[in-house]
Amino acid sequence: MSRKILIIVENLPVPFDSRVWKEATALRGHGYKVTVLCPRGKGYESGYELLEGVHIYRHPMPTEGRGPLGYIYEYACAMFWEVLYSWLIFFCQGFQVIQGCNPPDHIVLLALPFKLFGVKYIFDHHDASPELYLSKYEKENFLYKMQVWLERLTFRFSDVVLSTNESYKGLAVSRGKVERDDVFVVRNGPDLKLRAVPPVPELKKGKNFLVGYVGTMNIQEGLDILVKVAAHIKKLGRRDIQFTCVGGGPDLPRLREMVNSLGVADVMNFTGRVPEKDLIEILSTSDVCVNPDKPCEMNSISTMIKVMEYMAMGKPIVQFDLKEGRFSAQEASLYADNSQQVEDFAAKILWLLDHPNERARMGEFGVKRVKEALAWEFSVPHLIAAYDRAFRKPERAQALSPKDVSAGSSQPL
Repeated sequence: MSRKILIIVENLPVPFDSRVWKEATALRGHGYKVTVLCPRGKGYESGYELLEGVHIYRHPMPTEGRGPLGYIYEYACAMFWEVLYSWLIFFCQGFQVIQGCNPPDHIVLLALPFKLFGVKYIFDHHDASPELYLSKYEKENFLYKMQVWLERLTFRFSDVVLSTNESYKGLAVSRGKVERDDVFVVRNGPDLKLRAVPPVPELKKGKNFLVGYVGTMNIQEGLDILVKVAAHIKKLGRRDIQFTCVGGGPDLPRLREMVNSLGVADVMNFTGRVPEKDLIEILSTSDVCVNPDKPCEMNSISTMIKVMEYMAMGKPIVQFDLKEGRFSAQEASLYADNSQQVEDFAAKILWLLDHPNERARMGEFGVKRVKEALAWEFSVPHLIAAYDRAFRKPERAQALSPKDVSAGSSQPL
């Protein structure tokens, strides 16, 4: 019998979600019949597409919620469409495994009824949802407790867990009580096809240097810190540096207003989402790339794909001194003092711009590390092993206990 799987992702459309797309195509290449269910988004409005042998269904989705009510509305809409589409896919095509990609962690609720039909559940742990909620809202309120409960339920009913790094594996084993043999580290490494192209001097807008950023414009990404860094550097009298930030997200309008209010529109621009060709040209032209993720528990334990993409392009990096960021970049990055956020981050950028030989050395180190340890190709065997484990596991009766359905403490287990 052919192995059929359904991958559900909520926060980004596919193939724009590069991790999910790499997983889907890798599994397709190993003989799996893969269907992906995801939201529609800019440039990905088609409700159905067959791409490289992968069936992609896209459901309607409101804009990302802001505040508690927006948060509830966003995920309620997503849950409605995910339930509807998943049952239609199940009856029309069938599948033996659901892979749920968080955030959020409510996809397990959708998967539970399918367990009655012998369907396994693989949890693809992209973000630590309780820590993510705290990084956004800094409140241990009812919605935070819901994140704790949903994470507990997700780990409880997952047959296999895919962790993006060792920190997340530690969460699954210690907090989620998942058997270590059921947790597989599948890092979100870049494709080795990602390489720098000749720089485009016009992108520097008449400046000597370009500082580049790529990522989602969310509050936890620290872009407000980067805007303040640009203002601080300008006050120091340096007008020879252009900052260009690529990406979309709910915080983009606020960040553009902040650029204007701090008077740095002449040295900083936010492009929004751009075609891949333009993105690669911007990164290739950048003299330094930055990862201003604000220091917090969520960002410390998470692996950021942008860091490894910078490395693959041979770019030196400035970021804060966070656990997984340091593990990924090592000598390809300088690490700003977490307590002196604006001043030290700015100082690290200026030091790198003034030391071209060190920039070259760090860039070469980054390329070498990606090729030898961090590229996506090193994660594929772990992904395939995880699926082999899920298909080998016997079906088991899993009844909800009072402990499972109680939100309990506001603290994660």
